[in-house]
Amino acid sequence: MKALKKLALASVFGIAAAASASAATLDDVKAKGVIDCGVSQGLIGFSNPDSNNNWSGLDVDFCKAVAAAVFGDATKVKYSPLNAKERFTALQSGSIDVLSRNSTWTMSRDTTLGLSFVGVTYYDGQGFLVPTKLGVKSALELNGASVCTQTGTTTELNLADYFKANKMEYKVVAFEKNEEVLKAYQEGRCDVFTTDQSGLYAERLKFTNPAEHVVLPEIISKEPLGPVVRQGDAQWFNIVKWTYYALLNAEELGVTSANVDQMKTSENPEIQRLLSVKVKNPDGTEADNDFGKGIGLGPDWAYNIIKQVGNYGEVFERNVGQSTDLKIARGKNALWNQGGLQYAPPIR
Repeated sequence: MKALKKLALASVFGIAAAASASAATLDDVKAKGVIDCGVSQGLIGFSNPDSNNNWSGLDVDFCKAVAAAVFGDATKVKYSPLNAKERFTALQSGSIDVLSRNSTWTMSRDTTLGLSFVGVTYYDGQGFLVPTKLGVKSALELNGASVCTQTGTTTELNLADYFKANKMEYKVVAFEKNEEVLKAYQEGRCDVFTTDQSGLYAERLKFTNPAEHVVLPEIISKEPLGPVVRQGDAQWFNIVKWTYYALLNAEELGVTSANVDQMKTSENPEIQRLLSVKVKNPDGTEADNDFGKGIGLGPDWAYNIIKQVGNYGEVFERNVGQSTDLKIARGKNALWNQGGLQYAPPIR
């Protein structure tokens, strides 16, 4: 009996300890009053600072969405610019609370670094940028080329795989910092610049004459980009994950930053659940619809995301869509019911 009591007590204490650990990040974030978000050192359309150090971009807006969900205030974010080599270490060490930095979800990163990807906020693929004066029309014409890339990325591995598969030779010119890669390419120290295709379009805009450089048509890899959190904190993982899903569900349901207040009167049960609208059931009981409490947040968590940041479609268009200099088509990043891959589980 004593042994059973000890076992029961150990179980209770174990559950309590696990519950405490799972709430650690949210507690720390609330105590600080701000979310530390790891971003790039400057990538137009994704995370880029202006002359006053005001950050904007798709990855930045995701950080704002998490802040809106947690604090009801999308401005409560501290941005930490990180290079590719240090980004995961910063998250592992606790220097940042979430990494939202055009990072590719791979098996090894998801299983050996103590980190978890929460979803794919942008489906991308690696490509090549070359000077138009070279007259190259296809990546298959790059045999013997020197290629500039950044160390500490999946880009190097994809590059090696592609050239080996196509029996081509190449010389890699690698640097730790992205600005060093761009400088080397612009100075003609390599023939080709390779990274995710979205990054190629973004970086090309920084050149004096963007038209003198062309993005080749080949996509040589799958690059599912998304936010990352530390493993072992289920509550924080769910908060960040469902922030992403709220953005998608809002777009699918037609809820925008402009009409979200009006949508609170909608009779659509899915919208009512998204916005935590209390309604009467047919039997006269009241449907709580407060799904925020399941992840440790208030009932207005999703409303605050949409009101202050918008839905996924708004975020995409504002930062990288047809109204921007990047003019990136939705493509694979369209919703599932519009021919794309963006798909969210229901809130219910």
